[in-house]
Amino acid sequence: MQIVISIDDTDNLESRGTGEIASLIAEGLTANGWGSASLVTRHQLLVHPDIPYTSHNSAMCFLAEINEGCLEQVISFAGDFLGRESAEGSDPGLCVVSLPDLKHAPELIAFGRRAKLEVITMPEAYQLADRIGAHLSEHGGTGQGIIGALAGAGLRLWGNDGRMKGSLKFSRETVPAAELLAHPNVDEVRSITGESVDALDLVRLGEKPKTVLIDGASVLLVSAAEAGEGEPLWQTLHRKELKDY
Repeated sequence: MQIVISIDDTDNLESRGTGEIASLIAEGLTANGWGSASLVTRHQLLVHPDIPYTSHNSAMCFLAEINEGCLEQVISFAGDFLGRESAEGSDPGLCVVSLPDLKHAPELIAFGRRAKLEVITMPEAYQLADRIGAHLSEHGGTGQGIIGALAGAGLRLWGNDGRMKGSLKFSRETVPAAELLAHPNVDEVRSITGESVDALDLVRLGEKPKTVLIDGASVLLVSAAEAGEGEPLWQTLHRKELKDY
């Protein structure tokens, strides 16, 4: 049974981030024998004076494959974990979507995309969650994080938004594209200009290279490098170049 778990607003400026809490929840699913989780994605939402947030207003989300009959246990575990581990002064929210039971998926995706552009209220989030059959719950403070949590779930299902948490680790600065594709967290190496990247092409890795979610896949974006003979043809994008994902 595939589910989506999304959380938002669990931290303050001194605490560990929401991404780390999402990773710990994902690890907990495996540790408890309920299933396994995918990579965690970070989804940037609207930054606006009317929206409280810690630093960047982003939700964290992951897909999980769980055993039949474990959904309520997973929801209870995730909610208890948020209530216990979220930082003082935060307003954590939790969204859990069972994909087999999801109704009106396009509405959820549209909600997520709107949350990148508009200020949305808590009552609207609850109304949508009730209509589509998603679990949505508050776990401290004002509970404002439910909006971002629901939006994060929609954006993850859309499959064209978000950066993967963490960075890729390689022992060398320059590697062929084939070696990048052999990494378990890389589904595709893609040029931002649409040119084909050959498996034998050399790619120069910048600082902390990250993959992004495109067409539901974990994609490492590259741009053309100023290369001489025998030099890399491509280079990974700088973190600032990924700010739109």
